[in-house]
Amino acid sequence: MSDRHFEEAREFWDSAAEDWRIQVGDEGDSNRRLNSDPVLWEFAGDVSGLDVLDAGCGTGYLSRKLSERGARVTGVDFSERMIEIARAEGRGIDFRVDSASELATVGDGQFDLLVSNYVLMDIPDLEATAAAFSRVLKAGGAAVLVFSHPCFPQGRAAVSDDGREVTYRWDFSYFERRKCTDGPWGHFKSEFIWFHRPLSDYWKAFAAAGFGVERFEEPRITEERFHLAGDEKKLLGNLLRPYSVAFKLRKNR
Repeated sequence: MSDRHFEEAREFWDSAAEDWRIQVGDEGDSNRRLNSDPVLWEFAGDVSGLDVLDAGCGTGYLSRKLSERGARVTGVDFSERMIEIARAEGRGIDFRVDSASELATVGDGQFDLLVSNYVLMDIPDLEATAAAFSRVLKAGGAAVLVFSHPCFPQGRAAVSDDGREVTYRWDFSYFERRKCTDGPWGHFKSEFIWFHRPLSDYWKAFAAAGFGVERFEEPRITEERFHLAGDEKKLLGNLLRPYSVAFKLRKNR
């Protein structure tokens, strides 16, 4: 992807930072709470005493959660406005303006664990990002990566009135890597920029960066969280629709 795509993405997230703070709050949005956060924490395990990098930390809700669990946390994001908000709300955490595809402020082999939560689909250069993730991890370190499911883009989903049928619209080849835009949703006022690539390209990028896949999951709501959905239609949506994928990678070299 070009430098122009990188700058467009950064400008978008700077402009959306205030809305994003509202969206994720202190506990994460409903998709995280209902579906993916339990998988993320299971994959991460006990983080107490670990040096952890939150790559693409946004406004810092996950960095704060990691710190509360005893990790020594560094959070990076390429959006200056996101980092301003994160610093104001996460005092004592090392927040830095830095691109996850470079991690220029981070030394080699510095972290035990890297977590990147709904970030990779928003980054123009997947291969550079995977290589940077590998570089900053210690030998044998782990990366927990959660990102939107590339096979089922929610911005291209049509749901029936009763919520029992979901269809996905593709106006280009699934195998084509490209920049995409989705219309505003919820309280957001701007179009969303993201980058599509097939799921197999993620696996190839991770392997090329020296990672082995230790665990893989497509997070879905479990029975003990049904009550958090709030209503039957939302519960049904979470039971039927795959929102994300989750990887636990291990640095092999």
